[in-house]
Amino acid sequence: MSRVCELTGKGRQVGNNVSHANNKTKRTFLPNLQNVTLMSESLEKSIKLKVSTHGLRSVEHVGGLDNWLVKTGEDKLSARAAKLKREIAKKAKASA
Repeated sequence: MSRVCELTGKGRQVGNNVSHANNKTKRTFLPNLQNVTLMSESLEKSIKLKVSTHGLRSVEHVGGLDNWLVKTGEDKLSARAAKLKREIAKKAKASA
């Protein structure tokens, strides 16, 4: 799963380079992925993820990794992120 954001599912897009003479050639638009370490407050550990800058801003806006995973559906998440979501839900259920 290279070049895909683990939190938002954002991947490459395909388009055309268009010259001045209107010649079209295929090209790809890659997301701006960064290797980041995010802190999970409920699991009390840090997690390394490959996240797009848009996804990173969204996580910060929502209030952290735990809140983001709770609010996001599992269909958008990578396998690792979905597993983290289940661990956080399990920990929350055990503490409640």
